[in-house]
Amino acid sequence: MLLDYFKAAMRHAQYEILSDDGSFYGEIPECNGVYANAKTLESCRDEMEEVLEEWVLFRVFKNMPIPIIDGYEISIREAA
Repeated sequence: MLLDYFKAAMRHAQYEILSDDGSFYGEIPECNGVYANAKTLESCRDEMEEVLEEWVLFRVFKNMPIPIIDGYEISIREAA
C-alpha cells in the first residue's frame, strides 16, 4: 500500500526546465513542500522520490494529515 501511494504521488509530479541554468525542477502539488532540483530529469525524479519518502515519514511522526492521492490513503492510527 505504501509503495502504491508513492507511485501515485510520483505520477502527479510536474517538471520544468529552469531557464537560468537548464536544470530540472519538479514538485508534487498535492504534497506541499515536496520538490526537487537537479541537473537531469532522472536525477530530479530520484531526488523527489527521496523527498517524498521523508515528507511522508515526517508527517506520520508528527501525526499530520497526508493527502489522499488517486484513492490511496495513508491513515495514522494510535497504537494500543
